[in-house]
Amino acid sequence: MTKDKDFKKLVRTRMTETGENYTTARTALVAANQGPGSDRGSRTESVIDPEIARFRAKTLRTFMPDGRLVAVPTKRRALVLVLLEVLAALEPDRVYDEKRLNAILSDFHPDFALLRRELIDYRLLERNAHTGEYWVNPNPPAHTGSQAQEMAGFEVFLR
Repeated sequence: MTKDKDFKKLVRTRMTETGENYTTARTALVAANQGPGSDRGSRTESVIDPEIARFRAKTLRTFMPDGRLVAVPTKRRALVLVLLEVLAALEPDRVYDEKRLNAILSDFHPDFALLRRELIDYRLLERNAHTGEYWVNPNPPAHTGSQAQEMAGFEVFLR
């Protein structure tokens, strides 16, 4: 249960208006970006689902306890979170040559080629194969199939 009294009032008001139970009303308000931490009614801020936040914290505690990868996750959903953390180390409006990108990725894990390949596979990084240049994809496309399942809920961590 939340400690935010204003949010509790919003949930209870919605319950009265719609006949929903507390959990359903709360979920609907969080989905509408009216939950704790949002600017009540503003739809510009993203609200992180508490389940996603717990999964993220556990994954980062397990695989990146000091900001460096101790192991590459085998579960794809955990790998996506790790990739998003690695992506945050890159400047969104900068073009990197392969050598510089490899140096940045090697700060996270010795297998920088795996990280680079996965970032490209998820279309979080773009590359020009002819010039060897890489950049953060400013508009990652909507993922489909298994990638959509693996990325679900993590959109709030994209720039």
